[in-house]
Amino acid sequence: MPELPEVEKARALVEKKAGGRVIESVDDSDSYVCRPHAPGELHDALAGRTVTGAGRVGKSFWLETDGGEGPELGLHLGMAGRIIVAGEGAGHPKPLRNPAWDRLTIAFADGGALVMRDKRRLSRAVLNPDRSNLGPDAERITREQFRRRVGRGRGPVKARLMDQATIAGVGNLLADETLWQAGISPLHPAGELDHAELDHLRRELRAATRRAHRLGGVHKGQVIPYRRRGASCPHCGEPMERGKVGGRTTWWCPACQP
Repeated sequence: MPELPEVEKARALVEKKAGGRVIESVDDSDSYVCRPHAPGELHDALAGRTVTGAGRVGKSFWLETDGGEGPELGLHLGMAGRIIVAGEGAGHPKPLRNPAWDRLTIAFADGGALVMRDKRRLSRAVLNPDRSNLGPDAERITREQFRRRVGRGRGPVKARLMDQATIAGVGNLLADETLWQAGISPLHPAGELDHAELDHLRRELRAATRRAHRLGGVHKGQVIPYRRRGASCPHCGEPMERGKVGGRTTWWCPACQP
């Protein structure tokens, strides 16, 4: 599933390959992915506009048009979405090659296109997306914001990390990798972490995100290959433990993450 590093790669690809190009047409005929817009509504809003940038908060990103004077096109990759521009792709860790999975196509006046491909049809495209329900971006959240937002409540800390209204961008794999690196149990009540533990957790989140950027995705994390039955912790050799946190399958080392 695309998480913050994969989405940032897609955003950067759009900015690099689509920036400065004029939109000639938009195929928005997939009314499920483009809901609540009717077919043709995205085309009418965007045709003739120039892509002038791309922004991101958490796992959501958007195209900016006409230097901020035109509408934004918000994109969310869902669980298996991938963005392809000029033959180069980013998003889902595995390349998606079946054109039958193309859910949105933006054709440019100078030739070529931006395509959102999604075999599971869980991606979204929406005009002028509302981002008011998102917390601070996980890469840019300050120490004080992290303490205040993550370090409260009686619920498990992993659930707090994955709550997009608390902090935007942390998914299941990134949360497991971060907590393992920090030596904190995903079941630990968030409100019982002191400032030193929260500061350490924030540093490990930033480090895990940087590694994912460098290596090509969250799936390249150090503990991710050991999130399976019969696997042992790569640090201490203790069998990995499996459970559910916030409705998501969670893996941790009971020895390294007491």
